[in-house]
Amino acid sequence: MYQFEIERPKTIAQAVAALIDEDAQALGGGQTLIPTLKQRLAMPDRLISLTAIPEMQGICSGADGAVCIGGATTHHDVARGAGVFPALAALAGQIGDPAVRHRGTIGGSLANNDPSACYPAAVLATGATIVTNAREIAADDFFQGMFTTALDAGEIITEVRFPVPRAAAYVKFRQPASRFALVGVFVTRFQAGVRVAVTGASEDGVFRWHAAETALTADFSAGAIKDTALTGDMISDIHGSGDYRAHLVRVMTGRAVAAA
Repeated sequence: MYQFEIERPKTIAQAVAALIDEDAQALGGGQTLIPTLKQRLAMPDRLISLTAIPEMQGICSGADGAVCIGGATTHHDVARGAGVFPALAALAGQIGDPAVRHRGTIGGSLANNDPSACYPAAVLATGATIVTNAREIAADDFFQGMFTTALDAGEIITEVRFPVPRAAAYVKFRQPASRFALVGVFVTRFQAGVRVAVTGASEDGVFRWHAAETALTADFSAGAIKDTALTGDMISDIHGSGDYRAHLVRVMTGRAVAAA
């Protein structure tokens, strides 16, 4: 590790002001950033911790029935407190191990947009809204490729608003060592139709499987996707080939539909 300063602002306004410095970087739970600093892949002079800002923590219900989660809310608190949306609570309870769940935050996970992270699938499958200090971003506009989002420099995720579907489930095939999703699928069923989001599989990061959505909207059963086309470049690495991941996408989607 190298020498740097840490600031702990108490308000969103203070955090935004601190991040104007080009040598400053936001710090959520640090589950991705701290290992990155240890490897010297990033070397900011100042870390701006977002974990001491009360207005960015907690879970509440919105006027439209949505589940609103502060950007600095930990995975543990989402797992314990999002009971009105059981599939989301279950997803949070599967992230990492207890140490990770007590430190990692939903805002940090989404801002990092790791291609195997769980929350991006929930956001995309529900059509959630990402709220920042500057604007609101629709889920379909937020994720822009592996480790890339629509966030501007210094922009902070202050809240995530999840519409609650009529039925939903998240199923993932864990990579045993990291507990990240080798493939994870979040399926939601709204009155307007079905949404299917896949994480861990594509070189482009999280994505919606539109062909499966069409098939499942017509017939919400695991068998409906048996012959459904799956396009795109799948990740191929030491943990599994692209073909294997494509197979897992179908299997996990079927299991998520059955669970929902």
